[in-house]
Formats: sequence, structure tokens, C-alpha cells
Amino acid sequence: MLTSINPTMKAFAVLIPALLLAVTYDPLTPSIYLVFTILVTFLFSKVAFKRWLVIFSPFLLLAVSFAWMTMLHPSEAFSGGDVLFSIWSFQVTSESFWAGISLGLRSLSFAALSLLFILTTDSTKFMLSLMQQCKLPPKLTFGILAGYRFLPTFRYELQVLRQAHRIRGVGRARGMKERLHQFRRYAIPLLANAIRKAERVALAMESKGFTGEPNRTHYHEMTIHKRDWVFVSVFFVMFFVSVFLSYQLGFLNIFGKQF
Repeated sequence: MLTSINPTMKAFAVLIPALLLAVTYDPLTPSIYLVFTILVTFLFSKVAFKRWLVIFSPFLLLAVSFAWMTMLHPSEAFSGGDVLFSIWSFQVTSESFWAGISLGLRSLSFAALSLLFILTTDSTKFMLSLMQQCKLPPKLTFGILAGYRFLPTFRYELQVLRQAHRIRGVGRARGMKERLHQFRRYAIPLLANAIRKAERVALAMESKGFTGEPNRTHYHEMTIHKRDWVFVSVFFVMFFVSVFLSYQLGFLNIFGKQF
């Protein structure tokens, strides 16, 4: 299962292929990797398809927008080829068309890789893994974790403030001036509560012996197992397999150069 993979190794397995995909300008390489990423997401995790689709849908619109703008406004390297169709004063050539399709598929590949990591990774384990495997300073790690844990509390406090204002007859802001004044009414109490909470957490951590020293024991030990290396290797191998298939079929294009 993807949830059992070390978060740092999973991050490397997602980030580095995404960077490598950025240099490919053909439509076949990102499409193969996109299908591979989606299959891994659903075959080796319990992510609900409906939830994944709801999150992924906005990226579809974004990818279509990227592709369409690239077709209409291509760079000089992708402006050649036969004219496929024209829209007003814009001409879409074969090279600009495939460049736009490639950009859209790369965007979807990045989105699928990001969702694979986000939906199958526990945020606390990820920060602990960064601290233990990547030697991230404990002060920074626990500070980020504390801030992340406060987010639901801030949302609840904001709801309480809004209800309190409504009880006192303060309606919704309509103009820009009223919105700025409303933002100030909400921001000052929330900021004051945040400072008080931060002071309490700092005192609690100091009272329990937290000094921020990197040499410390951990209640949750994050280790790297053989399956983590296998997971990373599969993602790297699959990228080179997709590049090889694109090369064999005559589609491979790296930095605008056809191979």
C-alpha cells in the first residue's frame, strides 16, 4: 500500500520524475506516465475515485487552457508545420497543436503525481521523515506541525466570530470599505488568539524538555525499507520506459529537439 511507503522516498519518487517530464515536449511520454500514475494510485491505495475525480477536475480545465493558449500563441520553435485550422487571425499549425497537447498532458501528469502524494501521505509522518531522513531542524519541523494543527481551530474560531457579530446586529459587508473593516474585525481577535496559543505551546514544549537539538530520540522512528527503494526504482524505470517507447515510435522530443 502507498500509505506504508516512507514519505520522503515517496516525495523523491514523485518530484524527480516530474522534473524530468518537464523537459519532454512530445505528447506520448507524459500520456504514458499519466496512465501509469493513475493506475498506481488506484491499485495500491484506498483513494476513492469520486474524491480523486473531484480534486482532479479543475486541473483538466487548467490543462485545456494551457494547451489552447500554446496552440494560439506558440513560440518560434513550435510555429512551423502545416496549418490545421484558423480562428480569426490565429493559425494553429501541426507543431503548435502537438506542443499544446504535450503541455496539457504534462500538466495533468504533474497533477496526478501530486494527488498520489497528497492523498496517500500523512502530514505528520512526512514532517517526521523530513526531520529524521533529511535532517530538517526539529524547531522548524515541530513549528510547522503545530501551525498545521491550529488550522482547524482557526476555522472554528472564525465561525464563532461571525456568529457573534451577527447576534450583535453586524451584517455582511457589501462595499470594499466595509470588507476591509470586516477583515480587521476578524483578523485582530484571530491574531491575538494565535499568539496566546503559540506561547502556550512553546511553554509546554520547554517544560517537557524540548530544546531543538538535532540529536534526540524519537517516539515514532521513520525508517527506509526495501519496499521504499523498490517504489522509487519503479517510478524511475517507468519514466525511462515511457521515453524509450516514445523514441521507438518516433515521438520523442526533448527541449524542442526531435529524436
